[in-house]
Amino acid sequence: MEKVIFKDLGLIPYKEAWDLQKKKFDLLIDTKKNNKLCRQYLLFCEHLHVYTLGKHGAKENLLITEAQLKQYEAEFYVIDRGGDITYHGQGQLVGYPILDLDKIGIGVKEYIFRLEEAVIEVMHEYGLVAARLENAPGIWLGQNDRSSLRKICAIGVKASHKVTMHGFALNVNTDLRYFSYINPCGFVDKSATSMQVELKQEINMQEIKTKLKNKLYELLVIV
Repeated sequence: MEKVIFKDLGLIPYKEAWDLQKKKFDLLIDTKKNNKLCRQYLLFCEHLHVYTLGKHGAKENLLITEAQLKQYEAEFYVIDRGGDITYHGQGQLVGYPILDLDKIGIGVKEYIFRLEEAVIEVMHEYGLVAARLENAPGIWLGQNDRSSLRKICAIGVKASHKVTMHGFALNVNTDLRYFSYINPCGFVDKSATSMQVELKQEINMQEIKTKLKNKLYELLVIV
């Protein structure tokens, strides 16, 4: 199997990362169709303040005006992934795997399961009991008490010809005030949280990047 190339893009505007993703996604599909060697990528980054709305999401879940977006120095994009609205910003680890699932030998449903599992297992390493929630994509804390459900990681994926883009957004040291300006992922009765809030200390971003990168490579059986 061709090597999956890891790149840490650092702090990058959303549109710049989106354009880069699309370029690599389209190239991977093209090379796959033509039976050529194809480069796959795992991209990590943080974004400047931005809200993104999935193709089937409701714009009403953005609770602020365009003027307020400017006031809060945030951007807004409607994009081509699944899911509803979410927030990206500094202190949040965003991962964009651009992979050929045929090379791994799994389907889209199993791929999403393994993305989730990678986050869950890394959260467990920090003593956080994270899990899936039925009919609510992403990774959650507080599953034993629905009144205290807290989302720590959003998942939103696009796949075409079994090639993936978009991915996950894990709240590490994220400014959670920005989630109050939306109905996160379309929910009005569930809140967002971060590793920093749950563990009551700032988390080393490089450490979490390394742990999550290694876990993704392990669970997706990539080299």
